[in-house]
Amino acid sequence: MSQEVSWSEIETIVKRLSREISKLPQTFPSITTVSRGGLIPARLIADQLDIKKIFVDKKKINSNSLFVDDIFDTGDTFNEIIKRVDIPSKLIFVTLFARRGKQYPKQLLYGKKTNNNAYVVFPWDKLEFERSKK
Repeated sequence: MSQEVSWSEIETIVKRLSREISKLPQTFPSITTVSRGGLIPARLIADQLDIKKIFVDKKKINSNSLFVDDIFDTGDTFNEIIKRVDIPSKLIFVTLFARRGKQYPKQLLYGKKTNNNAYVVFPWDKLEFERSKK
């Protein structure tokens, strides 16, 4: 079972998230992300917030950099990333979607909860999803 997400829905979520990020008491000179899944959402949010620097797959992460990914699912990416942050309590971890029914870290800011446990298919990974079904 899958939950397909349209570009229009992504754009709506990105705009809403960007407004929420703008309300935070801190500003972000950069965005940090992972290449698989996070790169496209990071670029979209960077454009909305006029952030010029995007760092990808960094071994060390500055807590003043906004971290962006496509989905908070198992928590594995968050748990790996938080180990790389200079001041973990200051990290803001932004995702387009958060898996319904999971416990979320206090640093998480998400756009929408998933409908259920279905695999979320983003417009940029449709081909990958199709290949996985074979």
